[in-house]
Amino acid sequence: MIDIVKFGSYGSILELGAQTSLLIDQGDIDSALRLIRHCVERIITEPLCTSQVFGSRILDDLCQRAGRATLAEMGGPPRAGEPEPDGKPTYVYLVTKLQSSGGHARVVADFIRARPEGRHIILSTELDGKSDSDFFVHGLLQKVAIAFECAPRANYKKRLIWLQRRLLAIRPSRVYLFNHHQDSVAIAAAQPGMHFPISFYHHGDHHFCLGIHVSHLEHIDPHPMGFLNCRHVLGIDNTYIPLTAEDRGSRPANWQFLASGALTTCTAARSNKVEAPYFISYVDVLPDLLQATGGRHVHIGKLSHWAIFRIRRGLKRRGIRPDRFTYIPWVPSVWQALLDHKVDLYVASFPYGGGLTLIEAMGAGVPVALHRHIFSAILSGIELGYPGAFSWRFPKELLDFCKSVRKEDLAHAGRLGRLHYESWHHESGLLPNLAKTMRNPPEGEAAQAPFVAAHDEWALWATRQTGLRRSVMQTVYRTLKRMRSWR
Repeated sequence: MIDIVKFGSYGSILELGAQTSLLIDQGDIDSALRLIRHCVERIITEPLCTSQVFGSRILDDLCQRAGRATLAEMGGPPRAGEPEPDGKPTYVYLVTKLQSSGGHARVVADFIRARPEGRHIILSTELDGKSDSDFFVHGLLQKVAIAFECAPRANYKKRLIWLQRRLLAIRPSRVYLFNHHQDSVAIAAAQPGMHFPISFYHHGDHHFCLGIHVSHLEHIDPHPMGFLNCRHVLGIDNTYIPLTAEDRGSRPANWQFLASGALTTCTAARSNKVEAPYFISYVDVLPDLLQATGGRHVHIGKLSHWAIFRIRRGLKRRGIRPDRFTYIPWVPSVWQALLDHKVDLYVASFPYGGGLTLIEAMGAGVPVALHRHIFSAILSGIELGYPGAFSWRFPKELLDFCKSVRKEDLAHAGRLGRLHYESWHHESGLLPNLAKTMRNPPEGEAAQAPFVAAHDEWALWATRQTGLRRSVMQTVYRTLKRMRSWR
């Protein structure tokens, strides 16, 4: 499917790959890496490719060729690197950018906390803008000694050489790749000739991502849907390490569901997860949800001004008081926010589900409602939830459930969620998993029966994808990328 996607003057990835290969042969590594990044950005901003096109062996091989060329230019690996103080193992985390929002930095922090005895160094290519390193180092990891280093503000080749020199000097016990989808520099830097183990953490799992077909990398998938897709569909020899979240305690024993007399719901997601084109819209469903429940809804995560306007307009048209909708752009802990706001039901984001926020909800003992995506088990996240969790496809199913759910049903579902968290996603389970005591992911319905959209649903979805809305999304995304990038 990927070979038919158009890339400017190039008819397909095959043509673009040939041009990139020529640039590498000519020694123009900078232009080659830029062209690969540009190609990936065109794929990930094409909604029709979401959860359909995951990677390209051609582009991964070209990144590796570029990295081999610079490594050879540097003279190859040195005989010895920096000594490990007190014999402590050294772990390097290669990132594109660290930011305070989203689950990406949280997972890196969990990996570091799982091995407090080690020396931890974060190397950032900064290809997606400047990292929020102060929040990460002094906020998430106050009690762990780590070092953060960012690449110089230079062209792609110079950043690649800097990164490879640092890796060769450090000689880490293991490198973990947490690169963004389009980071050609990070994938080029990870060379087998460096002779230390490198793991690729496949967090960019529902979009195209560089690195998934690099054979010498240990491929890690953080949830059952991605694991099964990579293993059985893409043919990747992968490893399952479940997502974990710090245990902040379940709801108190005296917790009363529906304490206010009406349902309090919550969704935690940024605009990229709930404002993507789809046959139903989160901002349109939300006013209907509040009208059906007569309760409150809390949204955590930054939305666009247009989305907030549409939500408030929908409330006004239905005669719903605006104070029944609470908008919080960011919180340090979704888990704690769910408890503080006495949330009765966590409505998982759609059309793109969020893994870490779902786990926090289950850990807090809050029942969840999961959306069954019209064609993608990965975007649904059903298998990540506890067995028997309520799921819906059409808004009427969600509204009917919310109108009829009883206190006893919510309490039972909350207990199931907490048990599922303790079995699979408790923070204490991460270290054994990193030590190679892996378990197979839990089996669920999504693994056995992929979702198949009815023709009318698919037609409506495709129409929205190929319309003006898609063009606007792509234009805004690329403009912001250019503004944040250092060229």
